[in-house]
Amino acid sequence: QVQLVESGGGLVQAGDSLRLSCAASGRTFYSHTIGWFRQAPGKERAFVTAITRGTPGIYTHYADSVKGRFTISRDNTTNTVYLQMNDLKSEDTAVYYCAAFAGFCSRTGCRDRRLFTSWGQGTQVTVSS
Repeated sequence: QVQLVESGGGLVQAGDSLRLSCAASGRTFYSHTIGWFRQAPGKERAFVTAITRGTPGIYTHYADSVKGRFTISRDNTTNTVYLQMNDLKSEDTAVYYCAAFAGFCSRTGCRDRRLFTSWGQGTQVTVSS
């Protein structure tokens, strides 16, 4: 398993941007699917986005609520995954978690948090309106 540490959360205003980072340890990082999930108070942890390998290339998947505003990317040289969040809305307020598992997933499978075996501690994102 990889160890994951998120950073970059904070308090911003609606319409602002924020970039989250997920630093991973482990020499097999390149073979892992990395996902971002979020959990708002009183709600279940929900899928946000994931980046996984395909045949060929790299695939990214997004929840409909963030599509067009959020972008996931990864840098395998530094074992880091980024979540660029633009045009933030109050409903984006949540604790954001980075997660990983060794393997690849489909558009549907990536949304299932049960696939993910490693989780970070989470970082708080608060968007004021």
